Amino acid sequence: MSPEKFEELMMTAMIAVLVAFMAFIVWDLAKKSKAGRFGTMILFLALGLGVLGFVIKTLVIGSLEGI
Repeated sequence: MSPEKFEELMMTAMIAVLVAFMAFIVWDLAKKSKAGRFGTMILFLALGLGVLGFVIKTLVIGSLEGI
């Protein structure tokens, strides 16, 4: 396996771990602050928009490099 392929694989894996850890932090924050269903949904929506932005950025860069 080439170093470039390994770096790409590990970057993807570590970002997935980071996103999962952030989801745990948001869930714990919602639980400790007694945010309720609506507050928890808003917290996860904010996190989800950040993750969605990262995915869209990756897709756009990938499509531009493929041209």
